[in-house]
This record gives sequence, C-alpha cells and structure tokens, in this order.
Amino acid sequence: MTFDVHQLDQFVLVGSAVTLLAILAVRISSRAGLPSLMFYLLMGVALGEAGLGIGFEDAELAHALGFAALAVILAEGGLTTSWREARPVMRLGLSLATVGVAVSVAVVAVGAHYVLGLPWELAVLLGAVCSPTDAAAVFSVLRVVPLPRRLTGTLEAESGLNDAPTVVLVTLISTGAVGEHPPLVVLAIIVFELAVGVALGLAAGFGGAWTMRRAALPSSGLYPLAVLCLTFLAYGGATALHGSGFAAVYVAALVLGNSELPHRAATRSFAEGVAWLAQIGLFVMLGLLLSPGRIDAATVGLAVVAGLLLTFVARPLSVAVSALAQPMPPRQLAFLSWAGLRGAVPIVLMTIPLSEGVEGAERLFDIVFVMVVLYTLLTGPTLPWVARVLRVARRSEPRDLELEAAPLERVAADLLQITISPVSRLHGVEVGELRLPVGVSVSMVIRDGRTLVPDPRTVLRRGDDLLVVTPRKQRELTEERLRLVSASGRLARWSSPEQGPRG
Repeated sequence: MTFDVHQLDQFVLVGSAVTLLAILAVRISSRAGLPSLMFYLLMGVALGEAGLGIGFEDAELAHALGFAALAVILAEGGLTTSWREARPVMRLGLSLATVGVAVSVAVVAVGAHYVLGLPWELAVLLGAVCSPTDAAAVFSVLRVVPLPRRLTGTLEAESGLNDAPTVVLVTLISTGAVGEHPPLVVLAIIVFELAVGVALGLAAGFGGAWTMRRAALPSSGLYPLAVLCLTFLAYGGATALHGSGFAAVYVAALVLGNSELPHRAATRSFAEGVAWLAQIGLFVMLGLLLSPGRIDAATVGLAVVAGLLLTFVARPLSVAVSALAQPMPPRQLAFLSWAGLRGAVPIVLMTIPLSEGVEGAERLFDIVFVMVVLYTLLTGPTLPWVARVLRVARRSEPRDLELEAAPLERVAADLLQITISPVSRLHGVEVGELRLPVGVSVSMVIRDGRTLVPDPRTVLRRGDDLLVVTPRKQRELTEERLRLVSASGRLARWSSPEQGPRG
C-alpha cells in the first residue's frame, strides 16, 4: 500500500478537524461532568463503518498504538502527581492496585461464569480487563470535584499503578501461559515483571534527574522533550528486559516530576498537551475499531449485568479488602468505591486477546465497550452529587492553579488558590489574622467577579477566591494553617514552633 502526498493532505485535513472538535469537546464534557473520552469514542464510531465509512479492523495495530498512548498518559500522570500528597496514602493506593485488582478479577470472573454463562477463560479475561481504573477518565471528572488530598492522592496512586499488573495478567491469559503454569509460577512472573519495571523506572528517574540538573541545554524547549524521552527510555528498557514497561514509565515520571528540575512548569504543561493528544487519538481509534452492527440486545444485556456486578459488588469489596492495609473513614471508602471509573484501559486491554486470536474475544470486546460507555455515563456525572451526599467535597481545599508560573519557578515558589466555602470559618477573618508562615502572602482576593489587592485588615467573605504565594519549602505549613483556620476560626493554634505567635 502506497501513501502519496494527496492522501497525506487528506489525512492532515481530517485529522486536524477531528482534533479541534475533540479539544472543543473537553469544554462541553467538563460542564456536563462527563469524561471527554465519551465524546472521543462517539467521534470514532461516527467516523467508522457505521458513519463515514472509515474501516479499521487491525487489532494488532490497535494494540500497539493503544499501548503507546497509555505510556504517554501514564508518563503525564506521573509527572503531575505530587509525591508529597501521594506518599501518605501510597499503602492504600498500592493495595488497591494489587490486592484490590485480584479481588475484583476473582469476583467478576466467578459472576461472569455462573451468572452470564461465559467460559472460564473469557470470564477471567473479563474480570482482568475491567478491574483497573483509568487515570484519564477519573481525573477528567475529579477536576470539578474538590476533594481532600487523601482521596485525590489515593485515586492518583491507584490509577497510575494498577495498569501494570493487569496488563501482565491479560497477556498471560491471552497467550495461554496461565494454563501452562501453576498459579505460583504465574504470580512469580507477574512479580518479576513488576520488580524489573520499578527498578528501571527508579534508575531512569533518579539518573535522569541528576543529568538534567547538570545539563546546560541551549533552549528551554529541549528540557520537556528530554524529560519525556527519559520516561520512554524507562519503558523501552523494561520491555527489553521482559519487565513491565507501564510500571517503569510511571515510576520514572513520578521521580522526575517531583525532582527539582529546570523549567518544571513548562515540562508539565508540555506533557499535559501530549497526553491530551494521545487520549484523543486513542479514544477515536477505539471508536473506529467498534462495529456497531455486531451489538444486539443480548450484548447490551450482558454488558449491563457485568457492569452491575463490577460497580456494586466487585469494586466495593475490593476497596474494603484493600483498606485493611490503610484504613479510611467509611464515607471516604464509599466515595472511592463509586469513583472507580473505567475508561480506555479496559478497551485497550481487550485488543490483546483480539490480536492473539482468542476465541470469543470479538464478542467480549463489544461487551466491554458497551459496559464502559454505560457505566461511565452513570457514575461520571453523579460524582459531584455523591461527594456532597457523603460530605467528602471540600471547596476550601488549597489547590494549584493550572497556569504557567515561570517567575515563581525561579524563586522556587508556588501559587495556590483557595475558595472559601459557605461553611468555612475563614468567613469574617482578617487577612492578618491568618498568621501564615514567614514569606507567605495573600496576593489577591477575587470577590463577586472583581479583584482586589488585600491588606492585613481586609475581611474575608464566603465565596471569596484567594491567591496565595508560598515558598515551596513553606507550602505544607501554609496549607495546614489554612485548613486549621477554615475548620476552627481565627484562634486556631495561636502559636506554633515554626511560626511563633503573631498578633
């Protein structure tokens, strides 16, 4: 097959138009509380054989491109994850990504075999591909739900870590290796691949950070490229040694993203843009791979039952068992159970048995596709409501602003935003009474759509947005102080060893 200039022109025209529509869909999806992947998948279906007639049935190519896109998405996830926030809940995140996945696979497999009547191979495959949560799906929704850092850190850690073991498990099942080896050997293979991936990720992360701090590159635009290439180096090195590339790329990105590197803000912005492009291409491609003509009432019925089993039995049970490693309040565990969104990952994982020619994989792909769409539409828009009902949403939680902050980068400072909620005791407190650490300042107050530069006597009101500049070394103390005043008012902990009394 030849590819001439005329075809290239057509590809550029269609590709740019689809990408622009997908970018605009981000705004629509954020307002509707839906992961943007829903729009991308539907765009792919509309472009496919049931719409404009673009044919795409190459499962092996979809498998390869899907894994490449997931590597990019995991790299961005690691680069933008704060280790300071994820570290306190890493035990729970790791437990969800391992023990939780195992519980979910077992529950779904047993239910799919005895309730849906699937053969054991397909039942276990269904449990394996549906167990991991999807980082892109989770955080496209959670951006509009301000949560305690304990919850966001757990969800970040889980979605970043649970892809690696499930990819290994699905590959072993699809290639028939599970049936050829005893369970302990299969477990040893999974542990070995994860260990190799983590080791290569740590080596690439720390070695790359050391190199980047000493490299005097001639252009600031080269630093984001170099950092992203380091994460891919970890991925390629791990796969070459028969390890988990996904574990390697996430760990390397996590180390690099939390290291003091030149142009960190530019690197994160670049990684975010590349990840959005990977998500768009991935979801549109998966929509193209679907043949709507194959989906009948029986397929939809099986998808509904499988989704009920996963959402209301397997996920809550896996969260409850995983929480034994690091207990959480029941309300937060309930929210974690409902926030286990599935996105592109289950559909991408289904390309493995498709490319391996597993009998019945085509029907299973259709079931998984329908299930992901239906239950993402169910759980995604309801997350803000569930957070309010369970009383885990916190509007006054300090959070980073998503903007380029090059001047702050030169002085190692962060710009935080905090919204004063209706129940916050920050209402009525003067700026001077916040008694923030030395060097920290409230630079702006946004009230009723207007901005004002505060002085120490400025009184804060409900609904205000505060912009707080804090040196990076003082950030943790600053956030702790803001939470204390929000919960207890102006007299909260009048003095502390770090600050001393202020009047």
